[in-house]
Amino acid sequence: MTRHSWKRRRLITSPLVVAILLVQTFSIFYPRRYFYLGNLPELVDKKAMPKFVSISFALLISWTLTVALVGQDSSIRPFTIHVEEAVLEDLQDRLKNARFPDQIQNSGWDYGTDKAYLTELVEYWKNEYDWRKHEKRLNKLDHFKTEIDGLDIHFIHQRSKHEDALPLVITHGWPGSVVEFLDIIGPLTDPEAHGGKAEDAFHVICPSMPGFGFSGKPTTPGYSVARIGETVAKLMARLGYTNYGAQGGDWGSSVTTWLGENDSEHVAGIHLNFARVAAPKETGDLMAGVPEKDIQRMRMREEELKDHWAYGDIQGTRPQTLGYGLNDSPVGLAGWITDKCYIWSDNNGDIENSFTKDQLLTNIMVYWTTGTITSSTRIYYESRRSSWRRGRVEVPTAVAVFPKEIRHPIRKWVETRYNIQQWTEMPQGGHFAALEEPELLVGDLRKFFRKVR
Repeated sequence: MTRHSWKRRRLITSPLVVAILLVQTFSIFYPRRYFYLGNLPELVDKKAMPKFVSISFALLISWTLTVALVGQDSSIRPFTIHVEEAVLEDLQDRLKNARFPDQIQNSGWDYGTDKAYLTELVEYWKNEYDWRKHEKRLNKLDHFKTEIDGLDIHFIHQRSKHEDALPLVITHGWPGSVVEFLDIIGPLTDPEAHGGKAEDAFHVICPSMPGFGFSGKPTTPGYSVARIGETVAKLMARLGYTNYGAQGGDWGSSVTTWLGENDSEHVAGIHLNFARVAAPKETGDLMAGVPEKDIQRMRMREEELKDHWAYGDIQGTRPQTLGYGLNDSPVGLAGWITDKCYIWSDNNGDIENSFTKDQLLTNIMVYWTTGTITSSTRIYYESRRSSWRRGRVEVPTAVAVFPKEIRHPIRKWVETRYNIQQWTEMPQGGHFAALEEPELLVGDLRKFFRKVR
């Protein structure tokens, strides 16, 4: 059984400690003199200085290694979501004073987020949406924080009543959050209450990726999907899980792929609802053996989304510039995120065929109340500059293909990079599988992990 250690193990190591040690070093060489800054020139003699420098250097190296190895707080701390009332009041003021742009008549979503729908959503946000209700629902789950590589990482850790349940880490993407998983955590941890069997139970871990939601915001460059994969692997090790499954979509699929490739000794299998694999770099007909329906489906989706990739170029090159607007305007933030939710979901022209207003706004609220929209978009910038070059994933892999996914995978291509053991063509659904089709996703997870537990 995995048990959290609630004891804080923080070693106080700082430049102050080094200064004290340096003073002690001086006292060894000059025991009859008092050391203070005004006497420093007198204390430096040519014979003793080489020894002093050598010892001081050794002390500095020891301090650096100590901080690197044991100086990090490895405790796991319970966490409760609570947004200050002042934040909610400020939000209301901004919504009331929002300035909407004009729009071409009868253009709908052609130019971007439909003004009519966004106006409707904002009116609901101002007058009917209840953050405290959704905050309370979120807090019914078990939330924690822990420091990994100097950054606070938030995660839900919902254990099943079945002690032998398989740990399953589920990683979100952008513009998502742990809110996406609210409808699947119960069925995964308590399958008997949701039409499943006890042997289908999981202990579920849902981290907020660095820079997202309730996790800390990186202050140094480099938090690509590979770095985030390392963070998730360290989290699972800290929780004491030596054999676990992993699931993800969007950027979460890349994190999950990293785990399958680089933490394979601990990963029982991975499940992806977004398997992006480019055509193999080989000569010959790349479409040979590919069913015609798969080719047509891929090309049709490419045509549908051909004008919808500019967001990635902006976030991948100038995320800071974009952030000034999105972090300051809740309407701007809602417009930016809702555009993706509309075009990436299987909604038949009505976004609320896929999401309720409350689902949309609760996810947006996670970004707004934590001020993480800018830090979250940097994942595009950092991942473009990552040195990680994907190899082949040998652990058992499942792929769930939803018809309105943003890119349709070609199985022949995917099999060159993954050890595919299950491939499911879903009847409906889009990019946000856990929100749009929670029952289909849960069923596919149960089916796959029965084979690899």
